[in-house]
Amino acid sequence: MITLEHVYILSGLFLACYALLSARDRSNPKRFGNAAFWGLLAASFLAGSHLSDFANGLVAVALIAVGGLGLMHRGAGATTTAEARRASAATHGNLLFAPVLIVPLVALAGTLFLKNSGIADPKQATLVFLGLGVLIALAACALWLRPPVLAPLQEGRRLIDTIGWTAVLPQMLAALGAVFALSGVGDAVGKLATEHLPLGTPFAAVAFYCVGMAALTAVMGNAFAAFPVMTAGIGLPLIVHRFGGDPIVMSAIGMLSGFCGTLVTPMAANFNLMPAALLEIPDRNAVIKAQLPTALMLLAANTGLMAALVYRF
Repeated sequence: MITLEHVYILSGLFLACYALLSARDRSNPKRFGNAAFWGLLAASFLAGSHLSDFANGLVAVALIAVGGLGLMHRGAGATTTAEARRASAATHGNLLFAPVLIVPLVALAGTLFLKNSGIADPKQATLVFLGLGVLIALAACALWLRPPVLAPLQEGRRLIDTIGWTAVLPQMLAALGAVFALSGVGDAVGKLATEHLPLGTPFAAVAFYCVGMAALTAVMGNAFAAFPVMTAGIGLPLIVHRFGGDPIVMSAIGMLSGFCGTLVTPMAANFNLMPAALLEIPDRNAVIKAQLPTALMLLAANTGLMAALVYRF
């Protein structure tokens, strides 16, 4: 049976290849910084389950040091030429997107129809079949297009070098949310808010909860991390218990409010910074600037919607 641990090993092997290729790339003036960063991340995926918490923490600190000190630079690995890619695009047209569709199709079909087949761990079926989809798509590309042997790894390294250290930010933020929840930040937020803010009316509690979800998500970069903090501190004690609000309505609209914060923060790097980096847009915050008006309008609409609905059911 394929488990999530096997997916981690597969990811770690890809990252280890990127580290080795980076170290050999003499065109990159900071090749050893790239090699160190991807090598550390590979070690985390390959051996993180077997390392102590302290050792994993040291790996995280080392990643922050390499990325924060600017020791990385985008490499230019040897792969197919621009002329070869243009010729391939002219020959195959939009069919070149077909292998990309294999990945979500395998993940969806495996999750829906093969979840209990014994191929994959039923609890992690989606992630396992997502990994299998990547391997099947790579095999299809190799058989169909017959690129140079190292082309998939070099192209993968080019993409991940373009993304840079922000590639690891989603993992870091998810861990941060868990640390905040376990350390009782939600209770502290609730105590501060009730002692120092005028939250004596149902609407004030709703407004603070919605705006707080967006603001905390902007700080943490992840609405799922902000949700337990704001719900434990404001949502449950005030909206639900004091004013009799419906927890389902509050949770659903509260998450939507949090996503408004996702639209306006560089901490949500996978949504707001990676697209700009991949498209090589000069202004790295161009996506955030474009999304800001929409985020503010959605936040106001969510606040009004929750105030109108949460106390009626």
